Amino acid sequence: MATTSEYGLGPHTYPRGWFMIGESETLMQSPQSVRFFGRDMVLYRGESGRVVLLDAYCPHMGAHLGKNTTSYVVRDGHQVEGDSIRCPFHAWRFGPDGKVDDIPYFDGTPPEAACVRSWTVAERYGCIWTWHDAENGEPDYDLPVIAEWDDAAWVRWRIDSLGELPFHPQELVDNIADVRHLGPIHGSTVDYFENEFDGHIAIQRQGGGHRTLVDGAGGFSTDTWYTGPGILQCRMTGAFKTHMLICHTPVEDGVTRAWHALMVESKNTPVREPDIAAARAYQATSLAAFAQDFELWATKRAALKVLQIPADGPLGAARRWYKQFYNARADAKSLQDRVRGIHTVSGLPGAQRAAAAE
Repeated sequence: MATTSEYGLGPHTYPRGWFMIGESETLMQSPQSVRFFGRDMVLYRGESGRVVLLDAYCPHMGAHLGKNTTSYVVRDGHQVEGDSIRCPFHAWRFGPDGKVDDIPYFDGTPPEAACVRSWTVAERYGCIWTWHDAENGEPDYDLPVIAEWDDAAWVRWRIDSLGELPFHPQELVDNIADVRHLGPIHGSTVDYFENEFDGHIAIQRQGGGHRTLVDGAGGFSTDTWYTGPGILQCRMTGAFKTHMLICHTPVEDGVTRAWHALMVESKNTPVREPDIAAARAYQATSLAAFAQDFELWATKRAALKVLQIPADGPLGAARRWYKQFYNARADAKSLQDRVRGIHTVSGLPGAQRAAAAE
């Protein structure tokens, strides 16, 4: 397990950006104890439906707000009231802003320190997201817009939770530029490949063949991009037209939690049961292909330095792009400018050249 400092990414242990932290389907009013960015937190849905994420420990005497089953606060159904949560120890209640809003045995003004950190959260596409910034700034880019989610011709995904993985997210991000693993790992043939870096976005464009995600000798192409350091999307054209989501979020320095999901375009509007069955089967095929990467990552040693040759792909540029999220906001543009633009690979055409040749 290698750490951020060992990769030389920057002064911040955890990156700045939007990150997935849970699934809408599993989040009810019963609080969930979660841990991300080296912190214990409590995640719950208020009675209004609002999603709330707070630091976990009550400032009064240190009780965990979410880890209790025997307190009568919990057993009598008073843990979540409105959009607030009660501590199971002394029943202090904290609002979604993290400030105490009720101490049942005290009518005076609560101490100013009677608060816990409240995190910026959003709920979209069946996912719960939070914004993390070591400098405590507001979001400097938006969550991505996924138009297919509201298109009646698309089968919405179910999220595959992949659990905690014993490696730093740097190893996952390398994939955006690692063209030469596509053949040995995934059985792909690569006719063209390029990367483009633009601000907080990193793009990969590639096309060719794929052993499992296309029918017979059919073509296969992908447009893949990161929105920030932890949200990867991919529009794939193969056996189906699909939209893939891969999210990864630091748990500890060198430990990552990941999710996979896939939407599939159907031939019918609205979709029918056979379309849903076909989409679920194809998502399983996509997950199996992604699992090929995970097996390698879980057993390799950390690539703190890449022994790179020119035909590998722009791995160095991708790592320089990734550093912006571990450094001060004030330094982000200078890091972006070092890699901004399209990067091609020795021996392979880029997407524009490939299109022109057709």
